[in-house]
Amino acid sequence: MSAYIVDVEKGSPARKAGIVPGDELVSINGKPICDVLDYKFYSYDKRLKIELKRKTIKLKKGEGEDLGLVFETYLMDKTKRCANNCVFCFVDQMPKGMRETLYFKDDDARMSFLLGNYISLTNLSEDDIERIIRMHISPINVSVHATDPEIRRQMVRNPKAGECMNIMRRLSQAGIKLNCQIVVCPGLNDGEVLLNSISDMLSLGENVESIAVVPVGITKYRENLYPLECFDKEKAIETIEIVDKTGEECKKHRGERVVYCADELYIKAGLPLPQEEYYDSYPQLDNGVGLMTLLHEEFSSALEFCDIPEKVNNFTVATGVSAAPFIRKLIDELSEKCNNIDRSEVYAITNDFFGKTIDVAGLVTGRDLINALKDKELTERLLIPEVMLRHGEDVFLDNISIADVERELGVKVVPVPNDGEKLLFAMLNL
Repeated sequence: MSAYIVDVEKGSPARKAGIVPGDELVSINGKPICDVLDYKFYSYDKRLKIELKRKTIKLKKGEGEDLGLVFETYLMDKTKRCANNCVFCFVDQMPKGMRETLYFKDDDARMSFLLGNYISLTNLSEDDIERIIRMHISPINVSVHATDPEIRRQMVRNPKAGECMNIMRRLSQAGIKLNCQIVVCPGLNDGEVLLNSISDMLSLGENVESIAVVPVGITKYRENLYPLECFDKEKAIETIEIVDKTGEECKKHRGERVVYCADELYIKAGLPLPQEEYYDSYPQLDNGVGLMTLLHEEFSSALEFCDIPEKVNNFTVATGVSAAPFIRKLIDELSEKCNNIDRSEVYAITNDFFGKTIDVAGLVTGRDLINALKDKELTERLLIPEVMLRHGEDVFLDNISIADVERELGVKVVPVPNDGEKLLFAMLNL
């Protein structure tokens, strides 16, 4: 077995050693290289013996320095597909006719370690588990949902789903750090089941570093799917109370809360977002835990030290329904210090594409954005959260481009990263 090299970075140890595009990597220090984890793990040392198909070379480099090899795919082989049929899976709730890659469900432990993806553990073989332990691949992010074997099997719809706690226990005992996620579905894994799941995970010890509790997302495309309930205010309050009570106990014993609710739950509950100290080191930002609080802290800090320009160009902000009131408060905070903004608007974009039950900014489509604003009197600039766009691209989920939006609305569209300072600077046009 070998890995085909498509490029070698300029100035890299591999380039200096004479490795060229078209070479095929067989082994490093006698260890076969099957994928990116093998490559990164076995190329860490200073002195390497690299076996290529055409020759074997020896080289020296800095410890941990990347060799500089580029392969056909990031993982060097195919991504493992999800073998589950989760009752709450968002991919199953998407309309037909979208980009093919949006329907791909990955469940790959390598992606968990390298990119922060969450995995279910159901497609791990015994060799996979032993390899994670042997290579000390840490942290691993786990979609747990429920620790009761029968309930988890019911939710994940995979016979292997009930082994989750056993696998997590093995990993934790081996020193592997675990970040966990619970997608709460009312009537399935809420209430007492949620409390027991959190308690079970915490019983594994301090290698369970964090637990995020997030509400299930339900689109309008659920025909012939499991009948799920949406979160209401009462259920959101109940869930927050369970999580916060457990978090306070953890704070006493471990110095951190460990378990946190997503911002969306506080919004659904009509409760104020927790202060910065609540989130410790913000370990679950990717699950929407503390995103708004951190954004506010960054915004306020930047505003305190920012030199306000003499004139601020008018601007409009378009965001999801859930975030719109929060953004309005940030602008009000800006206005208290800056009295030279003639006009600023915030528009909450209703999600007709996925359904009105979806109210987060990251799932707003280009067409919904256009339809919501086409009859509005907009300012010179339209600020949108960068999460509305595909990662690294200038198109929305429905393939509408920024250029399309600008043409139809007649404004300049400015994507803004989820960073409070950058949001302030975008508002001030700095």
